[in-house]
Amino acid sequence: MDSHMDWHAARAALEWQVDLGVTESISETPINRFEQVAPPPKTGLAAVSQAPVMPVEINPVAEAEAAARGASDLAALKAAMEAYPHCDLQKGARNLVFSDGVAGSRVMIIGEAPGREEDQVGKPFVGRAGQLLDKMLAAIDLGRDRTDAHSVYITNVLPWRPPQNRDPKPDEMAMMMPFLKRHIVLAKPEVLVVMGNISCQALLGKRGITRLRGQWDAAEGLPVIPMFHPAYLLRSPAAKREAWADLLDLRAHLTKKA
Repeated sequence: MDSHMDWHAARAALEWQVDLGVTESISETPINRFEQVAPPPKTGLAAVSQAPVMPVEINPVAEAEAAARGASDLAALKAAMEAYPHCDLQKGARNLVFSDGVAGSRVMIIGEAPGREEDQVGKPFVGRAGQLLDKMLAAIDLGRDRTDAHSVYITNVLPWRPPQNRDPKPDEMAMMMPFLKRHIVLAKPEVLVVMGNISCQALLGKRGITRLRGQWDAAEGLPVIPMFHPAYLLRSPAAKREAWADLLDLRAHLTKKA
């Protein structure tokens, strides 16, 4: 449009174009109507409300440590484990398998993980392996059902049954270890009996039960004796001779410390 036109001439020219049927006007430079135009920056409260929310990184082990540390007794520890949301094993388990026997016993036995029978009943070592364990303990005058100085206390590294009784994964063990360590503190045993490779790995950082068994070690400030898991003895009866030697060693230790 001629920049020297006055207002009346410009209006007359515009009306003339309308009379001709013009419905749109075109600028002198092309416009990309698909181009996104950034909105003006927010200020004040609007800026705060529109700020992006960064995802919070979850550390399952740290949360387990905090939950375990907050448990002042065994009942509170069990409740904390039941409320712990990060271990997927609990989704496929029927029960949390916490413990059996008498808390405060001189001997605390730590197995690996619940099996099918343990998952159904909610107690550790109740299947065939558990029946053999009871016979082993009775042979040296100990028992989970005793209420005197010969009682024992039993738990597992994992409180939930792994699918198809598979070995626990490293991350599953890592997130359960704070609870196990707190369990030991609250149960106040004098000696730990760790049964099987998984228990040795969890508490001693070692595997190879055939090499470790019968050799005293230490964990969590307590003497530890590794032993064959009763399930292994059911599969390998010839190893019962060595298991009997370990039981006699345990009895000697308890008699000496009595």
